[in-house]
Amino acid sequence: MKIITLDEIDSTHKYLKELIKNETYTYPLCIATSYQTNGTGSRGNKWQGKRGNLFFSFVLQKKDLPKDLEIQSASIYFSYILKTVLSSKGSKVWLKWPNDFYIDEKKIGGTITTATRDLIFCGIGLNLVEVDNDFGKLDINIDSKIILELYFENLKKDISWKQIFSQFKVEFLRSKKYKTTIENTKISLQNAILNDDGSIKIDNKKVFSLR
Repeated sequence: MKIITLDEIDSTHKYLKELIKNETYTYPLCIATSYQTNGTGSRGNKWQGKRGNLFFSFVLQKKDLPKDLEIQSASIYFSYILKTVLSSKGSKVWLKWPNDFYIDEKKIGGTITTATRDLIFCGIGLNLVEVDNDFGKLDINIDSKIILELYFENLKKDISWKQIFSQFKVEFLRSKKYKTTIENTKISLQNAILNDDGSIKIDNKKVFSLR
């Protein structure tokens, strides 16, 4: 994974897509920054933080993903691997279904994943410094460069979805205290049932996590 670190950018996700669209770079490729001014979150929301946070987006070929991974659950897969890396450094971060990083009761970051016919793009934002009272920050001090290197080393191991899911389904119980947005409506996860493919069954609907 080639990692390009920029001092400041509007959106790592948009910038990366433009590079690939214009065939300026090949993949796999990651764009990272400590400050973005017009980041993209779930459902088109803006995700903007203070300087000193970690924002990165990367692109992979679908054929390089684990064979048992449903593309629609890639957000969980990519997020949980980062959660595992941070946990190995002493963090108590946990993953709320499907793509939000939490410390205790406060969101500290999130993941957005989009796909084309052959490629999958993933963008992750993580608060390393205080943003405001509504959001939290990571509970350990990290070197962003080292964390990114560890993250992509783990991603390269081609860990199976089955292995990731076996850990995530235990943590999913924490998500039941919260709500998620489905078709622009906030829905409680209290009665949600987690399926083996990472989707949930809620109000008789099957909902995937691709965002």
